[in-house]
Amino acid sequence: MPIKIPNSLPAVKTLHEENIFVMDDERAAMQDIRPLRILLLNLMPKKIETETQLSRLLGNTPLQIELELICTSSHQPANTPAEHMLAFYKHFEDVKTERFDGMIITGAPVETLPFEDVDYWEELCEIMAWSKTHVYSTFHICWGAQAGLFYHHGVPKRPLSEKMFGVFPHEVETRRSMLFRGFDDSFMVPHSRHTTVDRHELEKVPELQILASSKEAGVYAAATKGGRQIFIMGHSEYDARTLESEYFRDKTLERPISIPKNYYPEDDDSRTPTMSWRAHANLLYSNWLNYFVYQDTPYDLSRLAELGK
Repeated sequence: MPIKIPNSLPAVKTLHEENIFVMDDERAAMQDIRPLRILLLNLMPKKIETETQLSRLLGNTPLQIELELICTSSHQPANTPAEHMLAFYKHFEDVKTERFDGMIITGAPVETLPFEDVDYWEELCEIMAWSKTHVYSTFHICWGAQAGLFYHHGVPKRPLSEKMFGVFPHEVETRRSMLFRGFDDSFMVPHSRHTTVDRHELEKVPELQILASSKEAGVYAAATKGGRQIFIMGHSEYDARTLESEYFRDKTLERPISIPKNYYPEDDDSRTPTMSWRAHANLLYSNWLNYFVYQDTPYDLSRLAELGK
């Protein structure tokens, strides 16, 4: 089944070329089913790249998805054309009376700042509070996961001695979790971050369950018992060359950066990187949409406020 996104969004051309079914507004209006309404709060600097990556994963499922894009009004993006933002993005004020089946909060390049020093922190807190009564399941990514864990559960982020950068093997810890249904014993995930969350501090929160982790990269996935809040520490949505782009950017700017681990064949950055996480990335998002959104969300979204969080 398709993903419904604005007809002229740059992602449409890319997804068509990859044979991912994208539905236009006219055809969607003829469907006699209610699509899943997914809200994407895009905090990443390269918004077109991120919205394309996530649309690709959301569109590769048997469910019809209607994607709404929002950004913060308290921060002006510097890396995305203003005309793109005006054409495709709304602000929280524009959607706060609506309700959604699912929501994705992306990462952001502000992890070295204290949460309270991020210029849109108060607005993000308002959105996360609103999600408790207006969204069925919220999927937090990387810094978005750290922000959500801190806001909702008081779990702080901790600085790393060096950047966690590369593609790392992970294991599922909670085999009964439907989020990881069908996963192999070991699966790969990209990471690119300067901070982490401490496992022992997560384990002190009775509402949270650790679902998957890596011996080197630490906790990868945690969730509340019913999956209304899901926290993913890595970047499963990354394209094959996203880490490469970050790596050469930092090298050009003469920032301290190591070659991404488990990425280039024989650690040779002149060779084509190996993409070893695509299948599990698709399975992760398919499982989230199917088991934590589609199967459980009420048909009448006005009932969300009755469910609590």
